[in-house]
Amino acid sequence: QVQLVESGGGLVQAGGSLRLSCAASGRTFSSAFINWFRQVPGKERRFVAAINWTGGSLAYADSVKGRFTISRDNAKNTVYLQMNSLQPEDAAVYYCAASLFGVVGPAGGMDYWGKGTLVTVSS
Repeated sequence: QVQLVESGGGLVQAGGSLRLSCAASGRTFSSAFINWFRQVPGKERRFVAAINWTGGSLAYADSVKGRFTISRDNAKNTVYLQMNSLQPEDAAVYYCAASLFGVVGPAGGMDYWGKGTLVTVSS
């Protein structure tokens, strides 16, 4: 079992920044990827970014490239999502998810999910 807990969401003005955290506990695999997704009401959960747990391989959705940065602190078993230049269209519930076998992107490929953290961006 892997437990994931997100934190760091909140209200921010357009152009502002937030840093989300995803704390992982339980069993882990060296091949695991931690993915961030976001979801707005009535829409599917969409991929945002991913990082390999040990190797530092990164992936981003085109919509966030250059604005969001994913990173990890292995000592703290935590993955971060630094979000800069936030826009109203970035508002969503952000979820972190673990793929134990290296899946990046499709929500259906994730093995474990956190409960999400809400990001609200005011214009």
